Amino acid sequence: MSSPYNPKYAIKIDIDGHTYVMCDIKKAASDIGLEVNKLPYSLRVLLENVIRTNQDPQSLLAFKEWLKQKKSDAEVAFMPARVLMQDFTGVPAVVDLAAMRDAVKKLQKDPLTINPLIPVDLVIDHSVQVDYSGSAEAFKKNVELEMQRNLERYEFLKWGQQTFNNFRVVPPGTGICHQVNLEYLAQVVWTQKYNNETLAYPDTVVGTDSHTTMVNGLSVLGWGVGGIEAEAAMLGRALPMILPEVVGVKLTGELKGNSTATDLVLTVTQMLRKKGVVGKFVEFFGPGLDALSLADRATIANMAPEYGATCGFFPIDNETIKYLHLTARDPQQIKLVTEYAKTNLLWRDSNDAPEYTDVLALDLSTLETSLAGPKRPQDRVNLSNITSNFKTELPSLAKGDQDITKKYPVAGKDFSLGHGDVVIAAITSCTNTSNPSVMVAAGLLAKKACNLGLLSKPWVKTSLAPGSQIVTEYLAAGGLDQYLNKLGFNLVGYGCTTCIGNSGPLAPEIDNTISNNQLVAASVLSGNRNFEGRVHASVRANYLASPPLVVAYAIAGSINLNLQTQALAVDRNGHDVYLKDLWPTQQEIKEYINQSLSSAIFKAKYSQVFTGDQYWQSLKIAKSSTYNWDKNSTYINHPPYFENIEKAMLSLSDIKSARILAIFGDSITTDHISPAGNINKASPAAKYLMNHGVMQADFNSYGARRGNHEVMMRGTFANGRIKNEMCPGIEGGVTINQLTQQQMSIYDAAMDYKLRSIPLVVIAGAEYGTGSSRDWAAKGTSLLGVKAVIAESFERIHRSNLAGMGVLPIVFANGLTRKDCKLTGSEEIEINGLKDSIEPYQRLQCVIKRQDGVQDTIEVILQVFTDSEIEYIRQGSVMHTVVYTR
Repeated sequence: MSSPYNPKYAIKIDIDGHTYVMCDIKKAASDIGLEVNKLPYSLRVLLENVIRTNQDPQSLLAFKEWLKQKKSDAEVAFMPARVLMQDFTGVPAVVDLAAMRDAVKKLQKDPLTINPLIPVDLVIDHSVQVDYSGSAEAFKKNVELEMQRNLERYEFLKWGQQTFNNFRVVPPGTGICHQVNLEYLAQVVWTQKYNNETLAYPDTVVGTDSHTTMVNGLSVLGWGVGGIEAEAAMLGRALPMILPEVVGVKLTGELKGNSTATDLVLTVTQMLRKKGVVGKFVEFFGPGLDALSLADRATIANMAPEYGATCGFFPIDNETIKYLHLTARDPQQIKLVTEYAKTNLLWRDSNDAPEYTDVLALDLSTLETSLAGPKRPQDRVNLSNITSNFKTELPSLAKGDQDITKKYPVAGKDFSLGHGDVVIAAITSCTNTSNPSVMVAAGLLAKKACNLGLLSKPWVKTSLAPGSQIVTEYLAAGGLDQYLNKLGFNLVGYGCTTCIGNSGPLAPEIDNTISNNQLVAASVLSGNRNFEGRVHASVRANYLASPPLVVAYAIAGSINLNLQTQALAVDRNGHDVYLKDLWPTQQEIKEYINQSLSSAIFKAKYSQVFTGDQYWQSLKIAKSSTYNWDKNSTYINHPPYFENIEKAMLSLSDIKSARILAIFGDSITTDHISPAGNINKASPAAKYLMNHGVMQADFNSYGARRGNHEVMMRGTFANGRIKNEMCPGIEGGVTINQLTQQQMSIYDAAMDYKLRSIPLVVIAGAEYGTGSSRDWAAKGTSLLGVKAVIAESFERIHRSNLAGMGVLPIVFANGLTRKDCKLTGSEEIEINGLKDSIEPYQRLQCVIKRQDGVQDTIEVILQVFTDSEIEYIRQGSVMHTVVYTR
């Protein structure tokens, strides 16, 4: 085995008798004349990565060139220390690994060569649903249902845990992967044994969830990637990337009054999305960091995908060390972090003067109480403007009558519903549940409300789904749990719930009232995503808010109340109660945290993190090197990627006579593209399941069935809110089959084209692929037969995923848009310039053949950025590339 580090720059440090080897970035920088103290801290981490992994000297020079221009076109290779997965994205990744073992075996090679070469942690957190809520039994019942629904998936993951090296599974019921990562898995400085040495280097991570960036708050550089890229990293392939621009955000002042970390992150999201930071690093600096807790930093870092950045990085400082002590990290590890960071220029030093591509400023003392919505996380709205915001947005949300004063009786109940009534109030998502200040604020607000005799409105489905067991411990330690329970915020599960669409069913009579009267009902959740159709199929207006505001809106019951000026309820004595009467002070919050949160809680709760409950422990799986596929399974299926594995694809051809599968507008998210949420009973996926004997009650969710390509293909582009411009005025995954002129599901049309060997293209607007790092958005696109997506611009992760699946991401050149092309969907498309060889950013010719015989030729640009991505396109996918090189 070759050395895992570059010995030229190796130095040793001694900590309490323990010797560590590290790569000195100062010496390497000195050799090339690089003023390393002017580099952003995030780039210093990348620099160490390049030095340690023995990359081409030109890669080092790229950092020097970056300082001159504050940007670069140079490619470097990033080798993360580890990979983080959650189960929705982890199951298909393990399915791919199992299929790759079969493929290698088919090529008469050793299947055990397909094995993670770096540590991989998979946290089962995305499968619990809020079927039961508002009662003491909700948690137990939801866990039982989760195990029943997902038994086959969990058995598969346990098989993977037994057969793959460097692969650990955190069982269900532990917490959300990002919060578990923050509180336990992350080390800040990673160590690796080599011969008789201990190598120390920055902890870095890529994760199969876009909110992997949360750990940037703990000074761990990492971001979300598709499962495709994660598999490549697991198998020892460095991830190619262009040395990014770095936008610095200077923070001054401190949070005051009623401002929370949620208000801060919604403001940052709005500010940076407006600035435009897609594909860029964001790094926070300035005196405001001294007053910002680690939990607040993690909240900001978590939402990097929402503001569009690759990461939102905070350098190591005293607050980092304070948090490591709080979370009961090993004392020796904490000393290592301190000494390593100070020795290798990764400690935040006020004497350093990093230079950034651009700088924005934010005074923390100016923040206002905020929400974001009703459809996008970057659409921040001051609390005082929510009622007017809803009225303004109502026309775009409503299908029928837009009279917000009209109420409709709910069958069997003594209340009525109208536009803007809140039917879901969920304290959910790692974004906020990782932050004790906002969780305690919610509990204190609940306490004051209960003491006045207030209750949540009966039409509101309330739930508490924290990101780790730590939360319920400190809420219970000071007795706040009892007040949250009285308002219906009982524990429903530890995992991603409402924020990813696992909100569970509404009461039938409420759902029917909404549906029958075409009401625009609302949800308020402490999450990070509120895209159309995500939270619940029946809820069209969705607002992100802090946990205390979630509780307040559960009591108010409507978005149509201005909580800044209007009473949200009446107490037991008939007096009006205002939000200001319930809101806790900063001092109250701090006192509670100091009394109820300790390192002992973290030590106790994470001592058995891989053990699991009795359900997990009862799973008994036979160990084997290859998986025994069940052909009748509707959860785990052998994917078709390697059907012709013996025929390596080493050259490309121009795309001829392609048909347009769909034309989409701006801001199409991976939620629109990838199968997500509940499976509609009228969908192609539902028909497949019913044909295989699955009853509707057992459909589960698309996320839970990501290990079955047959379900996922049928759910691609099937979101109920997606709009194909080929079918104006219609929502849902439909298109016009140009061979029959019939309107049908996108899946059915794609299969008809596939039978006739007709290639397909998708046309789209700006910011195509915004949102979560859903690899099935690319896998499904590929399996439907789409050869290229031509968009006005792409979001970072989805573009990369398309390339990783062999689908060409292409943008219009010269400022052209889809509308300029006047496409109806009836055209045939040719893409020329692909034959034999391609290169990054290659300009191609796109020929549009119209039905009247007119032909237009436009220039388009290939959005493949690196030589590695070129190889993935040539071979057919990153998976094929790995298999062929084994």
